[in-house]
Amino acid sequence: MTVSEAIEREVKELIISTLKLEDVTVDDIDTDAPLFGAGLGLDSVDALELGVALHKNYGIKINSKSEESRAHLRSIKTLASLVGQHRQGV
Repeated sequence: MTVSEAIEREVKELIISTLKLEDVTVDDIDTDAPLFGAGLGLDSVDALELGVALHKNYGIKINSKSEESRAHLRSIKTLASLVGQHRQGV
């Protein structure tokens, strides 16, 4: 497993535990599918909870009005990329 795959798995686990997605497994979540609307089907309340979890676990602050933040929340792949960059201090 590559570093990026490990981070993607970690982000999936964070989403499942934070949002209490009891019937969803890591393998059920498509890395490239949208997190909101079609795809995983998250909503604005989920976005707030996820934002709190990202801040608590990684020190990442998400601004809901920022287009850049919205871009990071498009998919597991984009969110994992943000987590990886944050870990490297980028």
